[in-house]
Amino acid sequence: MSSRPELQAPPEIFYDDTEARKYTSSSRIIEIQAKLSERALELLALPDDGVPRLLLDIGCGSGLSGETLSENGHQWIGLDISQSMLDVALEREVEGDLLLSDMGQGLPLRTGVIDGAISISAIQWLCNADKSSHEPRLRLKAFFGSLYRCLARGAKAAFQVYPENVAQRELILSSAMRAGFAGGVVIDYPHSSKMRKEFVVLTCGPPSISSSVPQGKGQDGESCSDDESSGDEEDQTVCISDRHRPRKKQKVTKKGRTRQWILKRKEKGRRKGNVVPRDTKYTGRKRKARF
Repeated sequence: MSSRPELQAPPEIFYDDTEARKYTSSSRIIEIQAKLSERALELLALPDDGVPRLLLDIGCGSGLSGETLSENGHQWIGLDISQSMLDVALEREVEGDLLLSDMGQGLPLRTGVIDGAISISAIQWLCNADKSSHEPRLRLKAFFGSLYRCLARGAKAAFQVYPENVAQRELILSSAMRAGFAGGVVIDYPHSSKMRKEFVVLTCGPPSISSSVPQGKGQDGESCSDDESSGDEEDQTVCISDRHRPRKKQKVTKKGRTRQWILKRKEKGRRKGNVVPRDTKYTGRKRKARF
């Protein structure tokens, strides 16, 4: 079994001209991308009213997943960090608009304009530090924060991921929760090592308008029950159905440290004969934090 691409090189280097064309010409990859994209689109649960939606394809590559969006009548914007992949997408004349961008630096989109987002095998790349300036937690924070802003309230995002371990999965999910999303992990075919697929399904908005996390598919293609989908310890640690946004730490000030208190203490020190700095307009004023 070949090693993970994200462990071999940064995406913009790994997916060079040769790898981009090899990836896009593989009939097996084309079939897999189509199935995963259909499943991600299903998890978005878009209204069945015949109205085309504007969707975001994050890590769109050469446009294979975007073709599924077009076939279902939707408009889409594709974003990828690999120029080679986008060049192949242009040659294939995909119908979506393409952006060359690093999702770890945030999404360059206007607020509330996107009706839904999908991503196939891309988000886990953010868990790796490809450069000395990369910090996975900060890159995930920038990504999910900008995604929350550009999605319309109540819109959903469905990301198919290949986390390397439980820690990566929880890092991705906790970063999304801190950005304000509600949601959790949907696992299809949890007891099959070959067919098992994981999706992070998120809803943009407060809990009052967020829906529950969809159920994953079982071995027979039907939705599996709660007991079946959480049959092993690893699955039980990642399913979150509501938003658990951490509370902001309240600023705690030391009692009595007001300007009047400081002036009183200084005057008391002067009466004792101590050397005390003179009083100015800056006495007792809060200083700016130094970085």
